[in-house]
Parts: sequence; structure tokens; C-alpha cells
Amino acid sequence: MKKIKLLLVDDQELIRESLNIVLAMEEDFNLIGMAGNGQEAVGICERQQPDVILMDINMPVMDGIDATKAIKQRWPHIQIIILTTFQEVEFVKTALSHGAEGYLLKAIHPKDLASSIRLVSRGETLINQSLAKQLLMNLPSERKDEPVGNKFGLSDRESQILQCIANGLNNREISEKLFLTEGTVKNYVSRIYAKLDVRDRVDAVNKFKSK
Repeated sequence: MKKIKLLLVDDQELIRESLNIVLAMEEDFNLIGMAGNGQEAVGICERQQPDVILMDINMPVMDGIDATKAIKQRWPHIQIIILTTFQEVEFVKTALSHGAEGYLLKAIHPKDLASSIRLVSRGETLINQSLAKQLLMNLPSERKDEPVGNKFGLSDRESQILQCIANGLNNREISEKLFLTEGTVKNYVSRIYAKLDVRDRVDAVNKFKSK
């Protein structure tokens, strides 16, 4: 069984060690290292290439947002879950805009955290439900991406991506067709699911076609 290589990044040693103890109990996880700030995390990525990173936001030297941006620019295949106590929507939007695959609160149950790591390692995007609702309620207006005549409030770009999904394209194919990064496509797909209140591509397409 191929183990998921994990990197834990948090400036609080107690949290790092607690996560290390809890996640080390999962047989399919391989904890390759811990970092106290984003700069250390970038260095570990350069040497060891983790599969998934649990990334805190508020850290000295380099915070989790800047670290996510730097890592995604150099190693877009590395999956990043932002793990924090903060619930501000701006942090969610910024992290996702830089390619983070997930956003969870530190209060999450250890078993749910382990399941979330596995989900993200398979290429899925994960956003805490309450935070997703806040995100959708606070999305800024965009001149070219305003919702166009559909009751679900999809932007032009989201409608375009949903049409690609309806045509049978996967995320990689959509990214190539629309000249977007695969991480950006995943974020759009997650927003589409939230707006349509569905869980998968089939339901999303069916609901959109029935509008």
C-alpha cells in the first residue's frame, strides 16, 4: 500500500506534536516532517516532496498564505490543506486563490481530519461547509464574471466549466482547454457544487440542465 506522505506546518509545537501523535496512528500515513513556519515548509518540500501538507495560516517568518503560494508555484502537485482556528472569509478566498485544496478548522475530530487528508490526496477539493457558505455570500463582484441569467448564481466562468463537465471533460482537460491551472479548476468546481447544493458531477450537470 502506497502511504500518503504528510508534512505538518504550525508555529505552535504543542499542536505539531499533537497532530503528529494522532496522525501517526493511521497506517496509510507517512509523516515525513514538521515545520514551524512557511519558509521551513518550502525547504522540506524541496528535499522530500510531500503528498499533502497541513498548513497553519498565522506563522512568523513566512505565513501559510505566502507558503501556499510559493509551494504551489513550484510544486503544483503537492496538495495543501489550510488548518487554522480563523474563520475569516478573506483567508479562505486567498488560500484557495493560491491553489489550496482544502480548508479546515483545528477543532475537527481526528478521524474526520484523517478522512479529509485521504480525500484531498485523491485529488478532491475540501472546504468546511460553514466556511463555504460564508465564502459564497461574500464573493466580490467581477466585471466579466457576473451571474448571467441563471437562478443558481453561477458566473460566466463557472457556467463555462460546468458545460465542460457536461461534455465529459475531467479537471486536467478543462484546465488545458481554458488555460487555467488544475488547482484553479478544482476551486471553481467546488464553488459550483456549493452553489448548486450537489455532491458530484452527475448531479451538478443534471441540476444545471433542469434550470
